[in-house]
Amino acid sequence: MHENEAGSDGKTIEDQARPQDAPLTKIDPHPRRFRTLSGETVKPFYSPVDKNEKAYSENLADPGEYPFTRGIDPMMYRDHLWVMGQYSGFGTAEETNRRLKYLLGQGQTGFSIAMDLPTQLGMDSDHPLAMGEVGKVGVPIDSLKDMEILLDGIPLDKIRQIRTTANSIGPIALALFVALSRKKGVDPGKLKVLIQNDVLKEYTARGTYIFPPENGVKFCVDALEYCVHNLPQWNPISVAGYHIREAGATAAQEIACTLMNARTYIDEALKRGLDIDDVAPMLYSMQSTQMDLFEEVAKLRALRRAWARMMKERYLARKKDSITLRLFCFTGGSCLTAQQPLNNIVRVTIEALAAVLGGAQTLHTSSYDEALGLPSEMASQIAVRTQQILAHESGTAFTADPLGGSYFLETMTDSIEEKATAFMAEIEKQGSNISAIENGFIQSSIARAAYDLHLRIEKKERVVVGVNRYQTPENRKIEIHRSDSGAEQRQVAGLQRLRKERNKPVVDKALNHLKAVVGRGQNTVPAIIDAVESYATIGEITKILTDIWGCHKQK
Repeated sequence: MHENEAGSDGKTIEDQARPQDAPLTKIDPHPRRFRTLSGETVKPFYSPVDKNEKAYSENLADPGEYPFTRGIDPMMYRDHLWVMGQYSGFGTAEETNRRLKYLLGQGQTGFSIAMDLPTQLGMDSDHPLAMGEVGKVGVPIDSLKDMEILLDGIPLDKIRQIRTTANSIGPIALALFVALSRKKGVDPGKLKVLIQNDVLKEYTARGTYIFPPENGVKFCVDALEYCVHNLPQWNPISVAGYHIREAGATAAQEIACTLMNARTYIDEALKRGLDIDDVAPMLYSMQSTQMDLFEEVAKLRALRRAWARMMKERYLARKKDSITLRLFCFTGGSCLTAQQPLNNIVRVTIEALAAVLGGAQTLHTSSYDEALGLPSEMASQIAVRTQQILAHESGTAFTADPLGGSYFLETMTDSIEEKATAFMAEIEKQGSNISAIENGFIQSSIARAAYDLHLRIEKKERVVVGVNRYQTPENRKIEIHRSDSGAEQRQVAGLQRLRKERNKPVVDKALNHLKAVVGRGQNTVPAIIDAVESYATIGEITKILTDIWGCHKQK
C-alpha cells in the first residue's frame, strides 16, 4: 500500500463505519496549517451538519466512509499529497535515466516508465517489425541489462511509486523489477510498484495486444496471483479506463469498461482459489481527466462509489482496502492541440484540477508540447510545477471533496453511475465481457461516441480554442524534443553484444523451463523471473508464449 492511501488494520467496513454525528477518530495534527490566504481555517471536510441541513442521502457519506463517493480518506491530502509523477521514456535507457533523475530533482515523487512500442509488443529491438520504432514513444527494454542502466543511481525503495505501462507483457515487467531489485540488494517487497498489466483495454482501445483474450487475461492474473503470495504491497494490475476514454468513449462508458474489465480479472483470480480481500486491495484504477471539469469530477466520484458497491454486494468483500478504490489519473492527451500549443498549459491545469477535486491518489500531468512530439525538458518541468502549484498554492488540497453537496455535481454523479450501470448490462447481454470484445460490441460503441463528439467539434457545437475558433497564424516557435537518430542503432548494437556475452546454456535452460511451465498451465511468473535473471530477452520470452498460446488477430 502506498503512503497516501487509507490504512488497513484488518477491520471490516462495518467495523470502521461511524454514526454521522460521531467525531472523527483521526486527529488532524496540523489544523493551523490549512488556512486560506485571508486566514480562514479550513476543516478536513464539510457535511450537511455545517449548514444545519438534513443528513446525507444513501449515495453519500463523509469522506472515508462507505460508499466512498466523497473519497477514501477523511483527511485526504492533509495527511499525504497525491503521488506526483510523469510518464517518461525515449531514445535509450541512458537518455531516459537522465530525464528521470532530472524530474525527481524537480520534486516529482513517483514516475512512470514509458516503454517503446516494440517492447510493449514483446519484440526485441532488432526484430524486423521494430525497425523505425525503437525508442520513439518510449524507452526500449530488451533485457535486464537495459533495466540496470535505466534505473542506475535511483533509490528504488525511496520512490513513492514506480509505474510502467506494460500490458500484454505485464508479468515480464514484474519479473524485470524483481530481478533488478534483487541484483541491487534491495528487498522487492520494499518497492512500491504499480504495473498497468491491463490487457483487455488493448483489444478495445489501444492495440498493443499479443495473445488471444483468454490467454491474455490469464497471463495478467499470473502477475496478480504471484503478488498476492509474494509481494502483497505491490499493485500488479491498474485497470485502465484512460485509453478507452482517449479512444472517444463517454465518461459513463469509460467507467463501465473499467468495472467490467476489473470483474474479468477478479473472476479469474477467484477461480484460482484466491480470496477477494487479498485480491481487491492490490488493484488500482487509471482514469483520464479531460476538459469538462465538473463531468470529470463527477465521473471519479461515480466510479469510486460503483466500485465500493460492486466489491461489497457482488463479491462480499469485507476489508476497507477492498472496497476503497485507489485512483491514478492521467490528464487527457487527446485534448491537447498542436495549434497554439501554449494553450495546453491551461488545459492540463483544468484537467489536473479535476483529478484533485475528484480525489485521485496519483496524478500525471501531460506536457504542453505532446501534440507536437515527445516532451521537452522545459515542458516536463512545467507539467510537474502545475501539480505543485495546485498542491501548495490553490487551497484545493485543504479539504476532502470540496465540491460535495453541489446540486449540479451530485446530479451528474448519479447520472453517470446510472448510465455506466446500463452500459455494463448491455455488455453482459453479449454473453461476457470477453465476448463483447471479440464480437466488437464495445469497440463499435466507443467508435459511435467518438464520431458523435467529432461531429460536434466539426459543427462548432463544442468549441476548441485555437482549432475551430479563435485561430491565429502560427508564428511562435516552440522548442520540440528531437529524437536522437543514432539511438536505435546503439540499442541494437547493445542487444547483440549482450547475446554474445551472456551464458547461453543458462539462458537456454531457463527458457526451456519456462516452456514446460507454460505447457503445464502453471503460473508463469517464477519461471519468467529465472529467465530474466539469466538475461533472456523480452522477445525470447514472448516467443515461448506465442508458440503455445498463439497471437490474437482482430476480426
